[in-house]
Amino acid sequence: MSEPIKKNPLSLQLNVEDFLPADENEKQSLVIMRESVGFWKDGMRRLRKNAVAMISLCIIVLVMIFSFIVPSFYPYSYEQQIRGAENLSPMTYSEKEQAAMVAGEKVFPHVLGTDGLGRDYAIRVMMGSRISLTVGLVASALILLIGSLYGSIAGFFGGWVDLMMMRIVDIIYTVPDILIIILLATVLKYPLGNLAMQPGFGWISVVGVNMISIFIVFALLYWVGMARIVRGQVMSLKENEYVTAARALGASNGRIIKKHILTNCIGTLIVTTTLQIPSAIFTESFLSFLGIGVAKPMPSLGSLAADAIKGMRSFPYQLFAPAIVISIIILSFNLFGDGLRDAFDPKLKN
Repeated sequence: MSEPIKKNPLSLQLNVEDFLPADENEKQSLVIMRESVGFWKDGMRRLRKNAVAMISLCIIVLVMIFSFIVPSFYPYSYEQQIRGAENLSPMTYSEKEQAAMVAGEKVFPHVLGTDGLGRDYAIRVMMGSRISLTVGLVASALILLIGSLYGSIAGFFGGWVDLMMMRIVDIIYTVPDILIIILLATVLKYPLGNLAMQPGFGWISVVGVNMISIFIVFALLYWVGMARIVRGQVMSLKENEYVTAARALGASNGRIIKKHILTNCIGTLIVTTTLQIPSAIFTESFLSFLGIGVAKPMPSLGSLAADAIKGMRSFPYQLFAPAIVISIIILSFNLFGDGLRDAFDPKLKN
């Protein structure tokens, strides 16, 4: 065994023993056991720690139950008119309903009152929320599908392909969406009206030509933001080693985009899609407020607010209900989207 290295106490040299190899006991004392955590598990753990995002998610779930499940058990329908029950205040009954209660019949109260045509207002708010949520979810799905496909092709091939495709995106950015919706509603009114008379197409008259025009505009115009985000992600990922390896093994361009590139930016896609939902809901509500929404008697939160404006001084509660619901929906989706971004964006990790 070699003798320990001695050092002169008055020397300015470094302590040589500090640079000797560590023994097994010292190595074991420095080992830190840590569980291997994947991308999704780590993101979900960070998301669960975000109290605001989790509360927003619970509110979204409650609004969906309120919009899609409760109407199935509610005793009134959104188009049912009750004579003598026009413009009732919340939790009140008409004279006819009071007489029925005196006779021993059970009458369900109008929780949010009724509108000017005697229709229960609570069920109309529920159906309006359903329309807004459906528009937001379907529009976001269209934006995700078209935007991710377009942006991935432009970013992957680059060069003149990217140049031409991005110039098309710049042109689409300049197109006024409301004007296109009005023009489409005018052009498609008679063709879709004739198609609605055919068997199997009766849903067109229920939804309305204006709503179909809104979906067409979402598919034509609103995907450009998603396309730019996906393009930037693809351009940063396509030069990685695993893409080069897949190309060397003979994988096709489509398979590389689908299996190796888009799967690695799925977190960004989910966050961007979630943040698109409140934007689509606001656009639909704004257009319905202007009268370019669903066909009557189908309600929308925007159309309910527009009808309530006419009698706001006498029946202010008719405006408060749809305004509060749409504010809660948009705020909850925005806060939940922010939470998803904080949880799944690698740039924001500590």
